[in-house]
Amino acid sequence: MNRVILIGNLTKDPELSTTNSGINYCRFTLAVPKRFVGSAGERDAEFINIVVWRTQADNCHKYLKKGSKAGVVGSIQTRSYDAQDGTKRYVTEVVADEVEFLSSRSADTSTDTTDTTSGSSELEPIDDDTLPF
Repeated sequence: MNRVILIGNLTKDPELSTTNSGINYCRFTLAVPKRFVGSAGERDAEFINIVVWRTQADNCHKYLKKGSKAGVVGSIQTRSYDAQDGTKRYVTEVVADEVEFLSSRSADTSTDTTDTTSGSSELEPIDDDTLPF
Protein backbone atom coordinates (compact mmCIF):
# COMPACT_ATOMS: atom_id res chain seq x y z
CA MET A 1 0.00 0.00 0.00
CA ASN A 2 1.40 3.38 -1.01
CA ARG A 3 -0.68 6.10 0.68
CA VAL A 4 0.44 9.41 2.20
CA ILE A 5 -1.54 11.96 4.19
CA LEU A 6 0.17 15.28 4.99
CA ILE A 7 -0.78 18.63 6.48
CA GLY A 8 1.59 21.57 6.30
CA ASN A 9 2.31 25.01 4.90
CA LEU A 10 3.60 25.93 1.45
CA THR A 11 7.19 27.18 1.45
CA LYS A 12 6.69 29.28 -1.70
CA ASP A 13 4.02 30.02 -4.31
CA PRO A 14 3.00 26.99 -6.41
CA GLU A 15 4.47 26.72 -9.92
CA LEU A 16 2.10 25.81 -12.76
CA SER A 17 3.50 24.12 -15.89
CA THR A 18 2.22 22.22 -18.89
CA THR A 19 3.52 18.98 -20.42
CA ASN A 20 4.31 18.71 -24.13
CA SER A 21 0.93 17.04 -24.59
CA GLY A 22 -0.91 19.99 -22.97
CA ILE A 23 -1.64 18.58 -19.48
CA ASN A 24 -1.30 21.05 -16.63
CA TYR A 25 0.61 20.18 -13.49
CA CYS A 26 1.55 22.16 -10.42
CA ARG A 27 4.52 21.73 -8.07
CA PHE A 28 4.96 23.05 -4.56
CA THR A 29 6.82 22.16 -1.38
CA LEU A 30 4.94 21.48 1.83
CA ALA A 31 6.67 22.11 5.18
CA VAL A 32 5.29 19.45 7.51
CA PRO A 33 6.23 19.94 11.17
CA LYS A 34 7.74 17.00 12.99
CA ARG A 35 5.83 15.70 15.95
CA PHE A 36 8.52 16.24 18.57
CA VAL A 37 10.58 19.25 19.62
CA GLY A 38 14.32 18.94 18.91
CA SER A 39 17.16 19.24 21.42
CA ALA A 40 17.47 22.98 20.68
CA GLY A 41 13.82 23.48 21.72
CA GLU A 42 12.60 24.14 18.19
CA ARG A 43 10.19 22.08 16.14
CA ASP A 44 11.85 20.86 12.93
CA ALA A 45 9.99 20.25 9.69
CA GLU A 46 10.18 17.91 6.73
CA PHE A 47 10.05 19.60 3.32
CA ILE A 48 8.02 17.40 1.00
CA ASN A 49 7.80 17.99 -2.76
CA ILE A 50 4.24 17.73 -4.10
CA VAL A 51 3.02 17.41 -7.70
CA VAL A 52 -0.65 17.86 -8.66
CA TRP A 53 -2.19 17.21 -12.09
CA ARG A 54 -4.94 18.60 -14.33
CA THR A 55 -7.84 20.63 -12.85
CA GLN A 56 -6.58 20.26 -9.30
CA ALA A 57 -3.26 21.76 -10.47
CA ASP A 58 -5.11 24.82 -11.81
CA ASN A 59 -6.98 25.19 -8.50
CA CYS A 60 -3.79 24.88 -6.43
CA HIS A 61 -2.08 27.53 -8.53
CA LYS A 62 -5.10 29.82 -8.26
CA TYR A 63 -5.91 29.49 -4.55
CA LEU A 64 -2.68 28.51 -2.75
CA LYS A 65 0.27 30.77 -2.03
CA LYS A 66 3.34 30.84 0.18
CA GLY A 67 2.31 30.15 3.78
CA SER A 68 -1.06 28.60 2.91
CA LYS A 69 -1.99 25.57 4.98
CA ALA A 70 -2.96 22.54 2.89
CA GLY A 71 -3.80 18.90 3.39
CA VAL A 72 -2.54 16.45 0.77
CA VAL A 73 -3.53 12.83 0.14
CA GLY A 74 -1.53 10.92 -2.44
CA SER A 75 1.20 8.40 -3.10
CA ILE A 76 5.00 8.49 -3.08
CA GLN A 77 6.70 8.41 -6.46
CA THR A 78 10.41 8.04 -7.15
CA ARG A 79 11.78 8.88 -10.58
CA SER A 80 15.24 9.36 -12.02
CA TYR A 81 16.86 11.41 -14.76
CA ASP A 82 20.32 12.01 -16.18
CA ALA A 83 21.76 15.37 -15.17
CA GLN A 84 23.79 17.55 -17.54
CA ASP A 85 27.01 16.39 -15.87
CA GLY A 86 26.15 12.77 -16.74
CA THR A 87 25.19 11.64 -13.24
CA LYS A 88 21.91 9.92 -12.49
CA ARG A 89 19.65 11.94 -10.18
CA TYR A 90 16.73 10.60 -8.17
CA VAL A 91 13.66 12.57 -7.12
CA THR A 92 11.12 11.47 -4.52
CA GLU A 93 7.82 13.34 -4.40
CA VAL A 94 4.18 12.93 -3.48
CA VAL A 95 1.72 12.71 -6.36
CA ALA A 96 -1.42 14.26 -4.90
CA ASP A 97 -4.81 12.69 -5.47
CA GLU A 98 -6.53 15.22 -3.22
CA VAL A 99 -5.54 18.67 -1.97
CA GLU A 100 -7.61 20.32 0.73
CA PHE A 101 -7.22 24.08 1.17
CA LEU A 102 -7.07 24.60 4.94
CA SER A 103 -6.42 28.36 4.99
CA SER A 104 -9.12 30.84 4.13
CA ARG A 105 -8.48 33.16 1.20
CA SER A 106 -8.14 36.12 3.56
CA ALA A 107 -5.85 34.33 6.06
CA ASP A 108 -2.83 36.39 5.05
CA THR A 109 -4.73 39.66 5.04
CA SER A 110 -6.61 41.24 7.89
CA THR A 111 -9.00 38.80 9.54
CA ASP A 112 -11.80 39.70 11.87
CA THR A 113 -11.39 37.82 15.17
CA THR A 114 -14.48 39.34 16.78
CA ASP A 115 -17.19 36.86 17.72
CA THR A 116 -20.39 38.63 16.68
CA THR A 117 -22.66 35.97 18.19
CA SER A 118 -21.74 36.66 21.82
CA GLY A 119 -20.79 40.33 21.83
CA SER A 120 -17.24 41.49 21.28
CA SER A 121 -15.07 38.73 22.76
CA GLU A 122 -11.85 38.03 20.83
CA LEU A 123 -10.38 34.65 20.05
CA GLU A 124 -6.92 34.10 21.48
CA PRO A 125 -4.33 31.79 19.92
CA ILE A 126 -3.47 28.58 21.77
CA ASP A 127 0.09 27.30 22.00
CA ASP A 128 0.06 23.83 20.40
CA ASP A 129 2.77 22.56 22.78
CA THR A 130 0.39 22.85 25.74
CA LEU A 131 -2.35 20.67 24.22
CA PRO A 132 -2.62 17.18 25.75
CA PHE A 133 -2.96 15.48 22.34
